[in-house]
Amino acid sequence: MRRKGMHAVSSPLKGLKLTTGRFVLLAPKDKDHYNPILCLEKTLYTMIECYLTPEQQSLFGSIPNDSLVEAPSPPPSPSPSPPNSYASTSSSSSSRSNASLSSLTSLSSSGSRPHTPSPLKPQVNYLRALQRAIHIRDGPLFVMTLSAINSLLRMLKYPKLPFDPFSSTPRNAFLDTVDSWATNGTGLPQKVLFRIIEENYQRSVGPHVASLKNYEAFSSTVYGELMPSFVHEMIRQVGLKEDSLFLDLGSGVGNVVLQASFETGCRSFGVELMPAPATVAQKQLEQFKIRCRMWGLKLGEVELEQGDMLTSQRVTELLPKADVVLVDNKVFEESLNMALRPKFLDLKEGAIVVSLSPFVPTLNARMTERNVDDISAIFDVTERHYKSGSVSWGPSGGSYYLHRVDREGYSKIREQFENSRAGRTSRSRR
Repeated sequence: MRRKGMHAVSSPLKGLKLTTGRFVLLAPKDKDHYNPILCLEKTLYTMIECYLTPEQQSLFGSIPNDSLVEAPSPPPSPSPSPPNSYASTSSSSSSRSNASLSSLTSLSSSGSRPHTPSPLKPQVNYLRALQRAIHIRDGPLFVMTLSAINSLLRMLKYPKLPFDPFSSTPRNAFLDTVDSWATNGTGLPQKVLFRIIEENYQRSVGPHVASLKNYEAFSSTVYGELMPSFVHEMIRQVGLKEDSLFLDLGSGVGNVVLQASFETGCRSFGVELMPAPATVAQKQLEQFKIRCRMWGLKLGEVELEQGDMLTSQRVTELLPKADVVLVDNKVFEESLNMALRPKFLDLKEGAIVVSLSPFVPTLNARMTERNVDDISAIFDVTERHYKSGSVSWGPSGGSYYLHRVDREGYSKIREQFENSRAGRTSRSRR
């Protein structure tokens, strides 16, 4: 559908006179590139599935199990068709759909506030109609169907005010759902979490991918990303909460910092040395704030800095307060890993350092008198495994490491060695 122009899906929530997005109706030349129509389609399905009750969902029709944007083209007709048959078929289909949709689109264009819709199934399965318009590349049908869908969304967002001015104002159906996630303890649905993250990334980071590849190969500045599913698992493993402080040393474009604060409400800080990803991170943060408000959700406090993690004054200030520190050190030079280790002495008891390579020289090795004085001995290390597709630099799985500060346990072991040394010295003197 190579139609120039913009179209939007209405925001489900009050608070901003914005939409969840404006999309250029162009198909990408490369199937792996950002597809705005597919993005719009996924966003719409997520809104309807996660924010609405089954009764409200029925107004839009059934949510397709697959995306026709990604589906193969239908098989050709078994008999030859006249040269203009496709156009006439498309036109006829559009005319029939347009007639079915005209009453709702007239509501949308009238400017009047429509009544709250009744819980009856619509005459048109709007979601299937939208999918069909995409599949047959019918621009007018696509725009008209989406206008009808937006009218339904506005009906739920702005229910008609009661005739009696003393009656309570009807609630925004979408905000009721957001409130219920907190009240019922279910939390943010994963589909909403990953949709917002993907939507924001594609539109904030995607256009700058070329600039992110300007790094020195085989150096500590190599750019790589942890995928949202992996970050979600890591957040659960370390127990990040709303009152936690999360630090990302080498935060790149800010993906993990943003997801941590979005998913848990925690306070997050990220520092990135390279100018290109640090600049993109700031842009992504601003867009993420806007997108959270569009979806009626909150983002925890996020602070980003462009600078050197080893010399940053802010890192020095925050490390003693941090609950979780992430270091994506998979390709860090050993000199950088060694320089970071003394900084971890400032961490508080129970703090966790998450890394892609261990900071302990010999993982799971027994502590002896030889290594008891190593600063990494304060860590109790656990190795975890991530699945294929969890990182951007390779298709296979791997390991990551949770280093929990355990000074109390370390002190007991050190005391045992010191007592043993004292005993041997006493016997040798006799």
